Amino acid sequence: MRAGPDPSIVRIDGPWTHRDVSANGIRLHVAELGTGPLVLLLHGFGEFWWTWHRQLTGLAEAGFRVVAADLRGYGDSDKPPRGYDAWTLAGDVAGLVKALGERRAHLVGHAWGGMLAWTAATLHPRIAASVGALGAAHPLALRGSVTRTAWRGRGGNQARALGHLFGFQVPMAPERKLVRDDAAEVERLMRGWSGPQWTETAEFTEAAAKFRQAMQVPGVAHSSLEYYRWAFRAQFRGEGRRFTEAADKPSPVPVLQVHGQEDRCVLPRTAEASARWRGEDSVFTSLAGVGHYPHLEAPKRTTEILAQFLAKA
Repeated sequence: MRAGPDPSIVRIDGPWTHRDVSANGIRLHVAELGTGPLVLLLHGFGEFWWTWHRQLTGLAEAGFRVVAADLRGYGDSDKPPRGYDAWTLAGDVAGLVKALGERRAHLVGHAWGGMLAWTAATLHPRIAASVGALGAAHPLALRGSVTRTAWRGRGGNQARALGHLFGFQVPMAPERKLVRDDAAEVERLMRGWSGPQWTETAEFTEAAAKFRQAMQVPGVAHSSLEYYRWAFRAQFRGEGRRFTEAADKPSPVPVLQVHGQEDRCVLPRTAEASARWRGEDSVFTSLAGVGHYPHLEAPKRTTEILAQFLAKA
């Protein structure tokens, strides 16, 4: 078996600065640009910090200090064997805010990163100024929608849309599938979740190539699957009940949800079902013709929406 690429391949040059930050007992790689209130960007499954390259520059120009992180297990961050549970991941976010020398941050995430931003704000309310969730639902809204559609076939078909979650539960085989043929599976999933117009663009081709390469970094495939495995298995354990009790409350800070009407991973109905957890002064914005990746499919519009929301939060 050939070795994967060196993790340093994710340190793509640009106007931003790359550095390592120690937080919650691990080393996290970040890219940083701008000055002002801190905005911490958290990517989703199969991505890495670069997924936010348009928001890094756009939000920095709007007067923010913008930091895009490689989450635990991804990119050039540490890939420990454990710590992919909601509690530890939320601790990573809280620790990173403090390690960056700030008391609070606007937490913005895509997909898994969006759920993590929401979770961190709930479990560590003192470090959050606001939450931005792109292509994401509240974790309990997502779980409820999957459960209903899996057992009763109601409310759209969120269980089928997240069929990969169930396939990821078996050992070893999903890891091999993710990296086979230069991680072609990453592009297949992206294409299925994206709006059809974006998949025909050069920007899609560029993003898919970068995400495929990043998935082949040693340890990333396994680590990325551990997020899904904890989320599924925790439902049958006491820690799942404890997480439900801790997370089942309105956000202590305003929440912005930006969701593509063509999202075939986290269905729009599931995202809208997050309303009870949004809290006061929250906003839901729907984007026509956009799929699961608003920040990549409609980067200018998404950045404008974020900047306007963050200026008021």
